[in-house]
Amino acid sequence: MSFFQTFKQRDILLVTLTAAGIIMIINGTRQPMGLFISPLNTSTGLGLVSISLAMAVGQFVWGAAQPLAGMIADRHGARPVLLGGLCLTIVGTALIPLMDSTWGLIFTIGLLSAVGNGACSFSILIGTVSQRIPAEARGNAAGLINAGSSMGQFVFAPITTRLIQSLGWMNAMWSLVLLALLSLPLINKLTKNVPAPAAPQGTDAGMGAAVKEAFKSPSYLLLHLGFFTCGFHIAMLVTHLPGEVDLCGLPASVAGWSLGIIGLANIAGSIFVGAQINRFKSKNILAVMYGSRAVLIALYLMAPKTELTFYIFAIGLGATWLATVPPTASIVGKLFGVRYLSTLFGLTLLSHQIGAFLGAYVGGLVLFSFGDYQWMWYADIALSAMAALFNLPIKEPAPVMATAAA
Repeated sequence: MSFFQTFKQRDILLVTLTAAGIIMIINGTRQPMGLFISPLNTSTGLGLVSISLAMAVGQFVWGAAQPLAGMIADRHGARPVLLGGLCLTIVGTALIPLMDSTWGLIFTIGLLSAVGNGACSFSILIGTVSQRIPAEARGNAAGLINAGSSMGQFVFAPITTRLIQSLGWMNAMWSLVLLALLSLPLINKLTKNVPAPAAPQGTDAGMGAAVKEAFKSPSYLLLHLGFFTCGFHIAMLVTHLPGEVDLCGLPASVAGWSLGIIGLANIAGSIFVGAQINRFKSKNILAVMYGSRAVLIALYLMAPKTELTFYIFAIGLGATWLATVPPTASIVGKLFGVRYLSTLFGLTLLSHQIGAFLGAYVGGLVLFSFGDYQWMWYADIALSAMAALFNLPIKEPAPVMATAAA
């Protein structure tokens, strides 16, 4: 079944594109945050380690918010979760320029805006859409929603760079607040007239029993270990790629365009991977993607550090960047169904963000201690290789409507 045949029903495509639009805007205002590290440091004098800590806390809280938001959505529907998340995103982001202490940045970047972003992210949107479309369309839908996030990175990273250069970092931050408001009509469209989920009936033992069952599964735990590495990898790059570019003596625009190229490449990668979920086992797709990252980073370390190198590196990174989300969500759905997918996938994303906390914070410590990111690159290679191996023993059911052997 082709990508477009999967979306032959207009309603399926509309609900998927609406969710993709929401995450494009919300994640688009979050993902270029690493571009603010240098101007924040210059303005506040707090130091790289303190700012990295605030952003690392934000990475963790973004993940911790998702299973909690998923539980609320699974009980009361997505509308209050998404609207509340948007409000927290706006308030938290608007207050960042007013903070001049480490605790102030932790409160705004690490708590308020991170909770808001998490409540409007993958677990809620993929879970909401999956409950409203047939099983054979879920892989492609997850890929398209994920592509929406990447489109946000592609669009917002260069825009944010230009806003910082032309308006200053404070006005650039407030401009992102205004742009976040564009998601409001899409949230209303996605959730309007959608009833809250029904109470557990029949064989449905409830959310608590579903969570206990999941954590008894070795496959679910292995999935968490692999996704932990994914979080480490992505947060390290989102937070510290601008610093790596600066260490190589290249202009800041290279970092902005590199982040944008990663997002653009991941649009194609997410859609492609989403289409493969119905053909191959998702665990094998994940193993290939994680393994490719180890190879790509090794090649980057051997290459000359030019603008072209960074752009080629960005294309390679983008091919798998957040394309891990659709197959990971697919495995959770295959193992445990979609009734509590927002909660169970949210818990998997928490593992992702524990890795993200370490990737963002330890990156700052390594730079402070050694003057470069070399040891972080070595750690990323090792963890990526381990993640590839972790996925292979997962006992995953056969793909839905499979057209090729896995």
